[in-house]
Amino acid sequence: MNISLIGAGSMGTALSILLAGNGHKVKMWSKYKDEVSMINTQREQKDKLPGVIIPQNVNCTDDLEETLSYSDVVILVIPSQTIRANLKDMSSIKKGQKIIGCFSKGLEKESGLRMSEVILQEMPEATVVAMSGPCHAEELSKGIPTAYVAASEDRLAAERIQDIFMSPRFRVYTNPDIIGVELGGAVKNIIALCAGISDGLGYGDNTKAALMTRGMAEISRLGCALGAKRQTFSGLAGIGDLIVTCTSMHSRNRRAGILVGQGMTLEQALAEVKMVVEGVYATEPVYQLSKRLGISMPITTEAYKILFDGKNAGQAVSDLMCRNKTHELEDEDLVDILFQDESDD
Repeated sequence: MNISLIGAGSMGTALSILLAGNGHKVKMWSKYKDEVSMINTQREQKDKLPGVIIPQNVNCTDDLEETLSYSDVVILVIPSQTIRANLKDMSSIKKGQKIIGCFSKGLEKESGLRMSEVILQEMPEATVVAMSGPCHAEELSKGIPTAYVAASEDRLAAERIQDIFMSPRFRVYTNPDIIGVELGGAVKNIIALCAGISDGLGYGDNTKAALMTRGMAEISRLGCALGAKRQTFSGLAGIGDLIVTCTSMHSRNRRAGILVGQGMTLEQALAEVKMVVEGVYATEPVYQLSKRLGISMPITTEAYKILFDGKNAGQAVSDLMCRNKTHELEDEDLVDILFQDESDD
C-alpha cells in the first residue's frame, strides 16, 4: 500500500527502508530541499545514516499536501516539540480520515501533553496509534532484529499499523494502554540522561543499574497516577526502551548526559551531540507534572536541577543517596503485611 511519512531524519529514513522492504510505496516529507534532493538523487541519508541505501520505492518531497494526499495512513517521525506546528499545517490541507502512527517520543514542553493528546487537539478526526519500544535507527536501517509496540484505544487501528510494519526483522505487538506506552517512551529519556551523567562522572555498572531500576519505579509511579497499566512498564515500551536508551552509545540522551557529567554545560553538550535530545525537553514538563500531582520522582528532580538550575552533578548523586531511608515496595500496606508475616514466622 501507499504510506505517507512525515520526517526524513535518521528514524524516518530507517522506517521508510523497513516499509519499502515490506513492499509498500513510501512518500516521505521533509521541509529541507537539500535533504529531499539528497535522498531522491543519492538514495542515501548521508548526514544521519551514511552508507545505508534507500530503496527506489521511497520518494521524498517538500510538498506536504502531496504527501498527505498519498495515503490514509500517516507516520509521524519528527521531534516532539515540532509536532503541534506541523499538525497545524497538516490539518489545514489533510485529505480524508487518517490513521496516524506516531513514533515521536516526548511530552509537549509548554502543556505537558502526550503526543497523542496534541495530535487529537489539532486533528480530532484522526485515529492515533502510539509507537514505542527499544529501537535505534542505526540498527533498524541495517535490518538488525527489533521489537516494538503499537498502542491505541482503537484495536483495529493498532492491528493495521502492526500489519504494515511487521517483518522478519521488525516484530510489532499491540497494546491498548496508550498512556503507559507514551509515558514510558518520554520519561525514559530523562533516566537515560542521568545514566549518561553517571558515566561521565566515572561511576560504574552498579550506579547505572540502580539508576535504571529506581528510574523505572519513577516512570511507573507517574504512569499509574495518570491511568496507565503497571504491566506496560514491564514490557518493550517500558523496561525494554529504558535498557537500550541507558546503555547504548547510539542514544543521544546518554551521549549528552556523558558530556554534562564530564563538566560541559547543557548548551555545550547539545551543540556537541548535534541532534535533538528529547530527554532535555521532557525533563521540565515531567518535573512540573510530578509536583502538581504530588508524585515522588527524586531522580527526575535532580535531573531538572542539574540541567536548569546549574546544580553540580556529583552533589546531585550524593543528595539522592542520602535521602531519608525508605522501603522498596510502593504499596505501604503490603509492606506492613509482609513484615507482619515475617514476624509471625
